[in-house]
Amino acid sequence: MTKNIAIIGAGPGGYEAAIRGAQLGANIYLIENNKVGGTCLNRGCIPTKTYFRNAEIMNSLKRADEFGIEVEGYRLSGKALQDRKNKVVDTLVSGIEKLISSYKNIEFIPGTASIKDKNTISIELLSGGNREVEVDNIIIATGSKPQMTETKGVDLEGVITSDDLLELEEIPESMIVIGGGVIGLEFASIYQELGTKVTLLASRILKDIDKEITRRLPMFFRKQGMETYVDIRAKEIVKDGDKLKVIAKYKNKEEEVEVVGDYVLIASGRGPVVEGLNLDNIGISYDGKGIKVNDDFETTVEGIYAIGDVNSKGIQLAHVASNQGIHVVEELMGIQPDINLDVYPNCVFTLPEVAFVGLTEDEIKEKGIEYKASKFLFSANGKALSLGETDGFIKVFSSKEDNKILGVTILGPHANDLIHEGALAIANKLDVESINRTIHAHPTLSEAFMEAVHGLDNKAIHMAPPRKPRKRK
Repeated sequence: MTKNIAIIGAGPGGYEAAIRGAQLGANIYLIENNKVGGTCLNRGCIPTKTYFRNAEIMNSLKRADEFGIEVEGYRLSGKALQDRKNKVVDTLVSGIEKLISSYKNIEFIPGTASIKDKNTISIELLSGGNREVEVDNIIIATGSKPQMTETKGVDLEGVITSDDLLELEEIPESMIVIGGGVIGLEFASIYQELGTKVTLLASRILKDIDKEITRRLPMFFRKQGMETYVDIRAKEIVKDGDKLKVIAKYKNKEEEVEVVGDYVLIASGRGPVVEGLNLDNIGISYDGKGIKVNDDFETTVEGIYAIGDVNSKGIQLAHVASNQGIHVVEELMGIQPDINLDVYPNCVFTLPEVAFVGLTEDEIKEKGIEYKASKFLFSANGKALSLGETDGFIKVFSSKEDNKILGVTILGPHANDLIHEGALAIANKLDVESINRTIHAHPTLSEAFMEAVHGLDNKAIHMAPPRKPRKRK
């Protein structure tokens, strides 16, 4: 008998789950009350990375003289930036819509879904009227939305979320960014390069990351001209003439800081979208972190699942949502999923880029694992030198017991592309020898990863030999 599955939300998790389910022969009802692609495509990953490309170009133009190029009179048009972003987004949305429509067993339903019971969904159609669908299983993939802090003054005009910022047609002269997570750091770094005078107020720099990154990234930001404050919290936002003033206080001292800007970006995280789903009435447990699920992403109501940002796993990454969705539909269709959901790369599109996968050094120590560590600097890599991007490093950790790769952290050029060598190694439990026997092309940035891994066994060619400990007299 053919299985009928309803998926609420057509973001990366929802639409990829729908396609995989259709491939396996299920009848899919894909319900979405906005554009396909969700936050990632329309208000997150894709728009931000489109702006990131502009930031890279602006950075190169500022440094053109290093490459013997004289450039005069360039300027950035905020309207053109917005138009290009919209074109990229519209192209991808259109492509996904066509892809979905190519599967005859996927019915796309534009509307707002409410779960009536474990087998019934009531839909308020965007075209008007209502409809009910009867299904065997339900997958909730409604994603997340920006969260505002409880800071006094967040309701003032000019205090914006990331969604609002992406709709601005001008490049702000000045902006205060509150938040040191991925969203805050990316927008701070991007807009600093686009010409905005950015002030960053961060209670911490990223979460669960190598401590060297938290120390060094603010140094790079300050070098680029960004006013950067760490270990600080915003207390209040007030009007200051035609601008906004943020009053902030350091965590561990009484000193206060006052900073002024045209806009204040609240980048303090995202919360699950659960409104209107009728979770309370049908007995699905959830809290401010998301819908409670087990290891197979099943909620507290049998047969109903939650994937991606909306669940309580706390991993707000589009690629993780997609693979959770695929995992669920494969299980529902009787296939044993083979995706390693425990290993996923984290990518931060700042200048310089940051990426990490697997365990950090602190996590390895906490687990009591005996390990080896190796760090290779991009300043010793030929391709990085030719690019003029020598800041940063690749750090690799392996287990002393079996020489398996445990974790990789990268700060520097194309970190978010290079990290997949580490992800591939960790997800497949590769040891150091597996990478050492693999020839890497020259001259490439990938050689830096190879050298870092060679360093674990003291075989690196372009690294100085480890210093021998001095004998005490």
